[in-house]
Amino acid sequence: MSTENIKKRIAVIGSGFSGLSAAAYAAKSGNEVHVFEKHHQPGGRARQFKTEEGYVFDMGPSWYWMHDIMEGFFQDFGVEADDFFKLVSLDPQFEMVFSEEKIAIPQKNDEIRELFEKTEPGAGRQYDRFMQSAQYKYEVGMRDFVTKPCYSWLEFASLKIAASAVKLDLLSNFRKYVSGYFSDPKLRSLMEFPVIFLGASPQNIPALYSLMNYGGYVLGTKYPMGGFYQLVLAMKKVAEQQGVIFHFNHDVRKINTDNGKVTSITIDGKDHEFDAVIASSDYQHTETLIPKSLRNYNNAYWESRTLAPSCLIYYLGVKGKIPHLKHHTLFFENELDDHIDCIYKNKKWPSKPLFYACCPSKTDPDVAPDGCENLFLLLPLAPGIHDDEATREKYLTEMIGRIEKHTGEADLISRFEYKRSYCVSDFISDYNAYQGNAYGLSNTLSQTAVLKPTIRNKKIKNLFYTGQLTVPGPGVPPSVISGKIVAAEVSKLKIK
Repeated sequence: MSTENIKKRIAVIGSGFSGLSAAAYAAKSGNEVHVFEKHHQPGGRARQFKTEEGYVFDMGPSWYWMHDIMEGFFQDFGVEADDFFKLVSLDPQFEMVFSEEKIAIPQKNDEIRELFEKTEPGAGRQYDRFMQSAQYKYEVGMRDFVTKPCYSWLEFASLKIAASAVKLDLLSNFRKYVSGYFSDPKLRSLMEFPVIFLGASPQNIPALYSLMNYGGYVLGTKYPMGGFYQLVLAMKKVAEQQGVIFHFNHDVRKINTDNGKVTSITIDGKDHEFDAVIASSDYQHTETLIPKSLRNYNNAYWESRTLAPSCLIYYLGVKGKIPHLKHHTLFFENELDDHIDCIYKNKKWPSKPLFYACCPSKTDPDVAPDGCENLFLLLPLAPGIHDDEATREKYLTEMIGRIEKHTGEADLISRFEYKRSYCVSDFISDYNAYQGNAYGLSNTLSQTAVLKPTIRNKKIKNLFYTGQLTVPGPGVPPSVISGKIVAAEVSKLKIK
């Protein structure tokens, strides 16, 4: 019997999407897997909370895109998403508000094409060309390119990937790519906005990521009834069906090593022995749990990285309905570049911000009391920026004012039945997030694939990292893929 096939005792630190995925796949391979989570519930940034008034808030992710990737996870375990929750398609998928008009993106692709043609003559045909190329990138990128452990560029030397290199547009920037298809600034904004989720300016994102447009617009925007947290619960259930054991309110304070190997982890002053550790906790924080001499990266390295944004979030329970607000609304009345420069160049609070509003009660009656609205507001920010209550409130007032203008409603603030804010300092205290980042590490060309922080500790052979600060990058589907990649590497690990 090979040593790779010996049952290993594996600890997974954190139960975000990458941790849930890693735990499920590692257990499926026949290992004994324990997940340690500092909070009282699973999900990490995708946790959920309920209020006394009857509101149910998803704390983080709210865009259910690339549902085929999520379905692939469940199919790997012989089940389907439908076994756990009901997924509905949103129509319109979302609405984008500009200074002079608003555009709603329909559910059906042919209707999106008609919308583009109406906005700019010839853009319908260009949309088809764009999405045809995006589909190719999606199918190659999400199934071949982003599934590598990224130890070496040689992993990408397969005939399929090599033959696809030019068509994947790895070296051209996304903004230039989009402008080659569309002239109308509104259409350009519609095509550029998805890469904001990747944590960088469209000028610094490889055109490969037009695959996001296909994974969103063409495959459609979905919503799991009961909230995004239903995906967390479903993945936890799958993991438990593989034998994974979850330990909540367990904060790992130290990773103990000896002779180049992890021997145990320390929780509440007690050491727990394991054959391997998978850290889905924040990468930089995880490395503070081991001696400096054993870390992959020093402080100077992290300071030199381009982080994805942090954000200001408000969870609001609103009495009465807001008739003209959609499930997803993007408020783009101001210049995208001005806001982006405040995140990546000037690192300050934006003077003319863009923001996103999610109102899931439009689709799901169970997330708010009868006749009320569940409102989630998100404003991207520079990581590491100082936040205080007065500043948060200032931006809340501005966001609400723009929602009132858009919907024709008046004095929404007086209708708040519940209010909670969440910002940079909260990401730090709750998730040990480096500089309070919300989305991990930006997917810039200089931080793609092999150029990302490695999934394996270079000096400790049985310590691995997963999640949005390593490959393949930020977002829910990439985090799920990240967990699968790392679980496969741990399964190859030889133990004595």
